[in-house]
Amino acid sequence: MKLIDRPEYLAQLKKWQASNDLVKIVTGVRRCGKSKLFELFQEHLKTTGVTEEQLVKVNLEDGIQQKKIGLTLDKKTQLLQEHGVLLDFVMAKIAKVKPGLKVYVFLDEIQMLENWFTVANTLRLQKNVDVYLTGSNAYMFSSDLHNVFGGRFIEIKMQPLSFKEYASWVNLGVPTFDELEKMDGGYARFGMPLPEVYEKYIKESGFPQATLFGSNLDMIKTYLMDSVYNNTIHKDIVLRFGITDEVRLEEVVRFMFDNISNPTSLRGIHNSLKSNKIELAPTTLNNYVKGLLDGYLMYKCEPYDIKGKRLLESDAKYYACDMGLRAAVLGKDNYDVGRALENVIYLELLRRGYAVKTGKIPARPGTNALEIDFVAEKPGGILEYYQVAWTAFSDDGETMRRELTPLEEIKDNYPKYLITMDIGSNVNNGIKRLNALDWLLGNAD
Repeated sequence: MKLIDRPEYLAQLKKWQASNDLVKIVTGVRRCGKSKLFELFQEHLKTTGVTEEQLVKVNLEDGIQQKKIGLTLDKKTQLLQEHGVLLDFVMAKIAKVKPGLKVYVFLDEIQMLENWFTVANTLRLQKNVDVYLTGSNAYMFSSDLHNVFGGRFIEIKMQPLSFKEYASWVNLGVPTFDELEKMDGGYARFGMPLPEVYEKYIKESGFPQATLFGSNLDMIKTYLMDSVYNNTIHKDIVLRFGITDEVRLEEVVRFMFDNISNPTSLRGIHNSLKSNKIELAPTTLNNYVKGLLDGYLMYKCEPYDIKGKRLLESDAKYYACDMGLRAAVLGKDNYDVGRALENVIYLELLRRGYAVKTGKIPARPGTNALEIDFVAEKPGGILEYYQVAWTAFSDDGETMRRELTPLEEIKDNYPKYLITMDIGSNVNNGIKRLNALDWLLGNAD
């Protein structure tokens, strides 16, 4: 099967491949394409003269390879034991390579190994060894990476297919990447109109494997629930926290997925569940939400006081890692188009390397508090402000005024954008109004 091209992520691996002293770690939700990214990178390495012998590849999810190496699985913790056995296996492979040649070591799903950091750090310190890891759980890395590697690592945060990647891959007659770069906007595309491609993207999922099921929603849902959702829930929440009552867990998960983009607090979730006669201790609820975030099924967008330039303790927003997965979990494909678009835009901002918060403008005498969907910060502290709406032309200008007013209230000179599905672009009082699909394709800024 042909590999789906992931050019942005592949470019990051290529950028750092000469830095042997840095461990490269690709993190992201299960089945988003981390292992396939390694395959793409390995193919690239071979074009530069690297031989198969120089590539040491271990997939810790592969039961056959586990047995071959001599690893055993602790049924209680679901962690592989005898990390020293894995280290011996890899070192033996390295020893067979001609002296002076670089060896590239790829360890997939490293969080499955007990004391994984001992193996990774030992390999990092070897001469002419370049180490690459993937991981599907943030809590396994957050407290360890800086301590273990002394800052000598690069994290590449991977997601399922972006809309641009999806549109260039699925067999719909849509543009290739090269063609996308040459386009100048509008909907005069190559086959299926882009709004229809977007509709498929939202309903059928951006998980790479899901594109192979020929738009069969039943098969796609089964795949997403079995391979992504249930796998993550079981390993990253149920086993980790010793959960015995999965009914309550399921209620929390459904609530979170159903309330994407809505300001939400743990107290609000607790009260909502309680009103439905579901009692849950606050600490347990916190663990459930943390598990969703650590497993990359959801993302948390913190509130930020734009005037005071500080994080707030008020309600945060949560976004799903993939809209097709959300539809599968909730068991429905009808959705609020505006909130879905906001979710897609949020994920794209993360892909582009922004640190993203939701903006708050406190009320002044005679005014109401205002909200900016996203305050996106580039490296170096440069800000951009984004409002997202399905359309700005729905009711005699009232929607346009409502969306522009918070942006107009910000008096600094950083760029401000209103992103909608309306065709075309324009400027209102210095605020750029852009078509969402053109922006997602990188054809508008």
